[in-house]
Amino acid sequence: MINTYPLVTIITPTYHSEYTISETINSVLEQSLTNWEMIIVDDYSSDFTVDVVQSYVDQDSRIKLIKLPEHSGAAVARNKAIRAAKGRYIAFLDSDDFWVPEKLEKQLAFMEKTGCPFSFAAYDKINKYGEVIGHVDVPACITYHSLLKTCVIGCLTAVYDTEYFGKVEMPLIRKRQDFGLWLKLLKKTDYACGIQESLGLYRVRADAISANKLKTSTYTWRLYRDIENLSFLRACYYFSHYAIRGFLRTKLPRLARVLGV
Repeated sequence: MINTYPLVTIITPTYHSEYTISETINSVLEQSLTNWEMIIVDDYSSDFTVDVVQSYVDQDSRIKLIKLPEHSGAAVARNKAIRAAKGRYIAFLDSDDFWVPEKLEKQLAFMEKTGCPFSFAAYDKINKYGEVIGHVDVPACITYHSLLKTCVIGCLTAVYDTEYFGKVEMPLIRKRQDFGLWLKLLKKTDYACGIQESLGLYRVRADAISANKLKTSTYTWRLYRDIENLSFLRACYYFSHYAIRGFLRTKLPRLARVLGV
């Protein structure tokens, strides 16, 4: 077990996740790096999610549970955890995703070696049965302006250093709040560093809002205009990149891989 790095706070919002949260928590418990705390914020679930989480809290003091008094959305839940975090590093892991056992160890070693305060990694996609159905590669680095063209940072892989940034919260929007946070961080540093090795598994759900491309596009446009305050023309420029790359990845995946988008 590795315990030589500063404390990492893992941020996990959860809502109606009774069937997946155990796998998520277990992947944290199996980390080779042991100096972590996991703050799970339940967004007023009405199923047995809280009971499942509480069973882990009772067994391991590193796991904390915060219960919101009303359904407030993922941004509110994540920000609540960020404010409560004690770790130098902030990592994110949603309640239906999970990590490979060396994820934290490898990522913190990479950040300390490169001096990069904000990093992310490649990841695999799985279906509801846990079968791998795809892989997401990432670039070696990304800047604010290049990220505006398309969000290549998977939330389950992102880690930032509060010693460099301070605690930075997500914008209070219903969706794409993680994208908004990455952009906020990249305004404070020249670039974020990507790890080409797959360090996590992202569960693709057919009923997720992110699966609805039209709605996702709407939230992306609002992020450009309302949160980043881009002019109409600049928003159109970046949105055109986002739309074309999204079309290629969805409709022409082989060509997208050749083009590296």
